[in-house]
Amino acid sequence: MMFCHLVPRLASILEQFLFSFDAAEELKEAIAKKNHKLIFLYDTNLVDEIWNESRPKPPNKPIRVHDLKYAGVDAVSKLSNLRSQLLDAGSSAIVISMLDEIAWLLNLRGGDVPHSPVMYAYLTVEIDGAKLFVDNSKVTPEVLNHLKNAGVDLRPYDAILSEIESLAERGAELWLDTSSVNAAIVNTYKSACDRHLENLGSENNSNTKAYNGSNGQSWGPSGVYKASPISLAKALKNPAELQGMRNSHLRDAAALAQFWAWLEEEVHKDVKLTEVDVADKLLEFRSKQAGFLDTSFDTISGSGANGAIIHYKPEPESCSIVDSKKLFLLDSGAQYVDGTTDITRTIHFGEPTAYEKECFTRVLQGHIALDQAVFPENTPGFVLDAFARSFLWKIGLDYRHGTGHGVGAALNVHEGPQSISFRFGNMTPLQKGMILSNEPGYYEDHAFGIRIENLLHVKEMNTPNHFGGIDYLGFEKLTFVPIQAKMVDLSLLSASEVNWLNDYHSQVWVKVAPLLDGPAREWLWNNTRPLVKQ
Repeated sequence: MMFCHLVPRLASILEQFLFSFDAAEELKEAIAKKNHKLIFLYDTNLVDEIWNESRPKPPNKPIRVHDLKYAGVDAVSKLSNLRSQLLDAGSSAIVISMLDEIAWLLNLRGGDVPHSPVMYAYLTVEIDGAKLFVDNSKVTPEVLNHLKNAGVDLRPYDAILSEIESLAERGAELWLDTSSVNAAIVNTYKSACDRHLENLGSENNSNTKAYNGSNGQSWGPSGVYKASPISLAKALKNPAELQGMRNSHLRDAAALAQFWAWLEEEVHKDVKLTEVDVADKLLEFRSKQAGFLDTSFDTISGSGANGAIIHYKPEPESCSIVDSKKLFLLDSGAQYVDGTTDITRTIHFGEPTAYEKECFTRVLQGHIALDQAVFPENTPGFVLDAFARSFLWKIGLDYRHGTGHGVGAALNVHEGPQSISFRFGNMTPLQKGMILSNEPGYYEDHAFGIRIENLLHVKEMNTPNHFGGIDYLGFEKLTFVPIQAKMVDLSLLSASEVNWLNDYHSQVWVKVAPLLDGPAREWLWNNTRPLVKQ
């Protein structure tokens, strides 16, 4: 017997600022199948009501100008290029809500979000102007002058919806990326457009032709719904951004050499260190490097079984002691004024087992295969994913995360639209100037984790042929930190793979040694000696 008609229609409440329009629509469709209705909150945020007077104050760290020597292109030029794209798309304005896109476009950086140099803001760009919606207390005189020179006006952060309504009333064809712009903005624009059309209809009842197009449909603003053009532009690093990334990675490598030299000595002296102690000490070494601002994410410091937890974060009250008899995985990164780093190394302080070495070596082989990949332009990242997995697959092993994510230049450590992943829905082709991670791994539950991660920059390759009349692409390494030799089973490596490792270590020594002295330089020397395959 069916009783569905007896079940009352239930309501689910959604705070529109917390969900993208696409996410809200997906949720609305999903709960409708369960006889629910989605109710949007317009004027009240239930969380704010609960906080009442005890709500923490929003972050208000000063915004800073991202120097042109690191940005490479001034904000005026970036805005001009964006306006050309608006015209080509038949749009007269765009609203931008992705914080890293705003920071990149205006050559600004902030401190509102941990690990990411961005500020809470909205930005609207029209053909003849732009408005930044931000807390004015964060805007220094230097930033104010910078914005004025770029033709950007300041508006209060909470005035964004009234501006969206105004744009609709003025007939603006607003470009909206509904995958990122929140539901409040999209719904406000749609409602305002509907009201605008109704008003037009009322005003033109006596003259229908002024209101109807040639196909009989009403005309008026309806919006341009496309992916943000800034996402791809930001991903294609210019020469100054690439140079900043190279420079910051070398300073980061020096800090890591100092750290690893310290850690190995402490462990060999049987000093008891927790995973948190280790992460804190790494931060101490990094903070001494020129241009250091912050970590680029919470450091993953995992000893033994904790290394098998892919997004593990050690906590003081529950973390483990670093065990000299177990594998140790360290995934970390930093934000510098000129670049962003992300690196993972896995080491053993004692003697690894044959199985650990085999797993490590197969991960390394995948890392090398991806690093050496040459591929035709217009190739999506997912095509390359199997390069990094094939050596693990041969013995029935795999890993459950993507192989590579995009990385910002002195911006977010994770950025799109590029990626290298087994998830084949991302059709974004890899292009010159993109930066991605190369991080295959293997994780034995309750035992150990292995990951080897460098950052790579996509560059054009000088191939002897150009089949199809197109260019072929490959990678340039940005990360220069030794890969532990004792973890490598040389019997599994081909001669060319041994040559790759020796060449990499030679580059590490040449590039990083001039930045070091004392025990750290000695550690780097000992860990970059050539390996010989018997």
